[in-house]
Amino acid sequence: MSTETQNAQQAAKAQVKADDRQHVFHSWSAQAKIDPLPVAGGSGSTFWDYDGNQYLDFSSQLVNLNLGHQHPRLVAAIKRQADKLATIQPAFANDVRGELARLLAERAPGELNQVFFTNGGADANEHAVRMARQHTGRRKILAAYRSYHGGTTTAMSLTGEPRRWANDPGDASVVHFFGPYAYRSAFHAASAEEETQRALEHLESVIQLEGPGTVAGIILETVVGTNGVLVPPPGYLQGVREICDRYGLVYIADEVMVGFGRIGEWFAVDAFDVVPDLLTFAKGINSGYVPLGGVLISDAIAATFAERAYPGGLTYSGHPLACAVGVETVRVFEDEAILERVRDLGERVVRPELERWAQSHPSVGEIRGRGLFWAVELVRDPQSREPLVPFNASAEAAAPMNEVAAACKAAGLWPFTHFNRVHVAPPLVISEQDLRRGLAIIDEALTIADSYVAANTGRPQP
Repeated sequence: MSTETQNAQQAAKAQVKADDRQHVFHSWSAQAKIDPLPVAGGSGSTFWDYDGNQYLDFSSQLVNLNLGHQHPRLVAAIKRQADKLATIQPAFANDVRGELARLLAERAPGELNQVFFTNGGADANEHAVRMARQHTGRRKILAAYRSYHGGTTTAMSLTGEPRRWANDPGDASVVHFFGPYAYRSAFHAASAEEETQRALEHLESVIQLEGPGTVAGIILETVVGTNGVLVPPPGYLQGVREICDRYGLVYIADEVMVGFGRIGEWFAVDAFDVVPDLLTFAKGINSGYVPLGGVLISDAIAATFAERAYPGGLTYSGHPLACAVGVETVRVFEDEAILERVRDLGERVVRPELERWAQSHPSVGEIRGRGLFWAVELVRDPQSREPLVPFNASAEAAAPMNEVAAACKAAGLWPFTHFNRVHVAPPLVISEQDLRRGLAIIDEALTIADSYVAANTGRPQP
């Protein structure tokens, strides 16, 4: 790179940084305590800064970039649609909006045949809850503690993790319960079967104590995302479906993070042989190239609004630019056999490597996941299962995890960490070579976590 080019890059970096620090208000952050990395570009599973440092994107940004950075077919779809019709309001029929809705309905399980488009995942969950309440005439919604459903008012009330605490409006119509988490079982279960049985008994008890006639529905992430990549144990989701049928509740599957190939299925519920009444999506529908989300609606719930108006709408519902990318996403998935490659890489590459870590790193308490969506839970003591950092740790207490993350970044990988976990969630188009290289970087960084085990237990590292 010539000196002139280097100088231009540094000038661009300085301007980006100045504009950001002076004028951009960042989410979930104390503004004076952050130093965002200026990003110059990206391609496939990699992005880079203005200094030429490249990073493997092992978080797919916010687990949305399923088809990677700058996928040429998605970029071309935006350009074609912009030349044809950049926008039109949702009251009109539009070709790409209707085509995408049809493509989704054709791939969705059961009788999820209609789509209400939103601008993202939070408002998809907002509208799913509104539909459930309107359909049943009841108010309460049950949601799990270890969950995140979005940053808008109702979605935040549904959320069960600490981001709710400062934002909760005190909505008594949302009731939280414990979902299954066998590694740290709230039910003292000794097996996956016991975890399923006891978690379902707990859920039904909550319904009975709240009054079945007051509960409109249950919302669940099919695989819990940010809060642990918690894969439901066998029979759990089928049991939720049966409970919903027994009490006339609406089952809402939140697939904002895990839909569209993340675990190797169009929709994650397909892996568990269950059909919800409403299914929310966003992120992977078009990799976030243009904001888009939505709700897949069962025929029974859609019929509720056949003769009376649905009380909700959005100016940009089914935006043509976003839907055009969604249509192209479906085509890319099929042309490039994305679902098949995700299943293959998950079982042939990721699972064996993470299982090896569980044996070779004393800091690895548990590994769990499927497809290209995994969590590595880190502990200070493998016997007591004390987390490497406390739940919702302060900045000081979170230092061990921050050190692991920093080691990954220094080696050229941008990780996804949350509390005491490292998540593995690269773009679904990542090459096997890059996938193995990224896993090797995390493998090496875990030696930092191992050192805390040795210090805590007095046992040397292997």
